[in-house]
Amino acid sequence: MKIGLITPYAYPMPGGVNDHVGNLYRVLRSRGHDVRIITSSHGVQRASEGDVIRIGKGFSVPFNGSMGTITLSPTYLSQMRQLLERERFDVLHFHEPFVPFLSLVTLSVSTSVNVGTFHAFGGLSASYEFGKRALGHYAAKLHGRIAVSSAARHFISRYFPGEYKILPNGVDPLSYQRAVPIARYRDGVPNIFFVGRMESRKGLIHLLRAFRKLQIDGVPSRLLIAGTGPGEREARRYVLTRQLDNVEFLGRVSEGEKRQLFKTADIYVSPATGRESFGIVLLEAMSAGAPIICSDIHGYRAVVRRDREALLVPPGDSEALADALRRLIEDQDLRAQLSKSGVERSELFSWEHVGASVEEYYGFVIRRLADEGRLPSGYSAPIPLPPGPRQRKG
Repeated sequence: MKIGLITPYAYPMPGGVNDHVGNLYRVLRSRGHDVRIITSSHGVQRASEGDVIRIGKGFSVPFNGSMGTITLSPTYLSQMRQLLERERFDVLHFHEPFVPFLSLVTLSVSTSVNVGTFHAFGGLSASYEFGKRALGHYAAKLHGRIAVSSAARHFISRYFPGEYKILPNGVDPLSYQRAVPIARYRDGVPNIFFVGRMESRKGLIHLLRAFRKLQIDGVPSRLLIAGTGPGEREARRYVLTRQLDNVEFLGRVSEGEKRQLFKTADIYVSPATGRESFGIVLLEAMSAGAPIICSDIHGYRAVVRRDREALLVPPGDSEALADALRRLIEDQDLRAQLSKSGVERSELFSWEHVGASVEEYYGFVIRRLADEGRLPSGYSAPIPLPPGPRQRKG
């Protein structure tokens, strides 16, 4: 099949959705499909290069407690019509389909099989609440809907009810397992690791408060913090005014450095306070064999099991977090147990496994449309049979 993966976030800018799209592109290509990535441009990026096609300009805006992107172009409609006529996609796969305006314009002129994946999770969305009537027209054009977790499904179905297939994010376990720990941190002091954008919902301040309790109690440990963001000044001020020792702010790190840090960690902590649709960072930690402490929130429970891959604590509870840290630091056997279980479970979320499931879902949607006589005019590939039998011609 010829497949177009659409992301409104200027690919390949860093971010969870773009990481998902890039890995899905790689796996679908390896499975014999002809794949393009359709996205917006950002900064000085070229209009297109290789299999990446860029239309319009992306602008960052606050969204759902974090930063989102909207895409604008005065010639969107004509550009998209020309693109779709030239490429003739069998399947268009939209990631965050209702983020303005790339996906909406594409949906309005698509003659392909349209599949949408919903990644986000939050308490309430004013944009969806006030825009659901207008967006309902576009939702009806999606022939298949995917949510990356039950939390994401619960969130989106509140505004756009319907059938959603849960297909999770993926990870490349081997790339984390092969990473080499950072030698200067392997000095016998237990390493606690945090990585993420420094914003209030990531809960870093609660980890710092818990770490302070460890220092007051004389528990030996080191805290390694990777990432940047609007909360960095507050975090640094807390460390300075409370005179915390053994805290290192590492700033933005590369993917390779991040893997090394996970491999270095004796404990990985994700103290998010909510609005996490899926714990991709937990998969990364599990793949590296890092024991995990994380908040007991919906999106994380889709990834880890209590006391098997992680210790779960109430979000925002620095006392409970300090107790869990102390417990893991003092119990080497428990750390080994969590590590072993995490590595084994991470294999269930390999990108090869996830990509095969997405491909299978495409087939399910296509067969259903064909059986109902609703297969879009732009679809020209053979109709996939259910897993097992060989394909038949459409």
